[in-house]
Amino acid sequence: MRGGLPISRRSVFKLRQVGIGTLGSAKIKILLCGCVVLSLLAIANRNRDSSSFMGWTGDFDRSSSPRGRYSILINTWKRYDLLKKSISHYTSCPRLDSIHIVWSEPDPPSDSLKRYLNHVVRSNSRKDQQVELVFDINKEDSLNNRFKEIKDLKTDAVFSIDDDVIFPCTSVEFAFTVWQSASDTMVGYVPRTHWVDQKKGENKYKYGGWWSVWWTGTYSMVLSKAAFFHKKYLKLYTDEMPASLKEYITKNRNCEDIAMSFLVANATDAPPIWVKGKIFEIGSTGISSLGGHSERRTECVNKFVDEFGRMPLVPTVMKAVDSRYSWFW
Repeated sequence: MRGGLPISRRSVFKLRQVGIGTLGSAKIKILLCGCVVLSLLAIANRNRDSSSFMGWTGDFDRSSSPRGRYSILINTWKRYDLLKKSISHYTSCPRLDSIHIVWSEPDPPSDSLKRYLNHVVRSNSRKDQQVELVFDINKEDSLNNRFKEIKDLKTDAVFSIDDDVIFPCTSVEFAFTVWQSASDTMVGYVPRTHWVDQKKGENKYKYGGWWSVWWTGTYSMVLSKAAFFHKKYLKLYTDEMPASLKEYITKNRNCEDIAMSFLVANATDAPPIWVKGKIFEIGSTGISSLGGHSERRTECVNKFVDEFGRMPLVPTVMKAVDSRYSWFW
């Protein structure tokens, strides 16, 4: 009996070891399976416009309230093919309420153009929301027209764009949600910067284009060729922007976008927000491709500083990125 006892204990010990090993292996397999399932769910959800993972839809507000939708303010000038492409694209965006076309040409829009665009809007609008199309006719040809107050605007959010750039609806909707979290500032895709001109003194500044932003990672403006802002700034621009600056902008046909950045920064003492998004150029490069562009923009910055009595622009390095599409390194 005594001789058999150690053998029995060894057998029990081995059985315990085998059991523990088997159980541990099962736990590891279950854990790995769980990780695979979660990964597949995450990848599947990345292909949707709004994530539904863990019960979250990604929709802050899809109601018809002023903060739940946005209006597009599109600036155009005798580029009807580009205008048609833009309208056709944006009318399919989920939370779009209306499109306002800033029209400053000497002749009113033709009946054929109106018919075509209205047909496009009716065809492309989502079933639950018919997009409204409005031509805002201006007698004077001025870049200031793009920021005239719109009396009957139903939404708080305005997405200001040019007719020669296209953004996917997913990018627009993401920028809109960023704006909802900071509705007093400008939120856009095209950052620019400024810095003190050391050669001319502390109160003189230089304008920095895209390459300056790329090199330093710092920006202090987002251009209104693709930016969200609150509709109250249209009224502020119309009523409070100095007449001398409006005349300067009309005469030089430049810098209305810098003026809006100054206006918002002066009212908030806060920087804008640059959002990451795809940009598709569908037209010419415009005045930015002309010689001396940076010099003229620098002149504008210093003109505005003199009129405002200070430099209101606030530099920042923050960039908003949609984490649903960037969590894989």
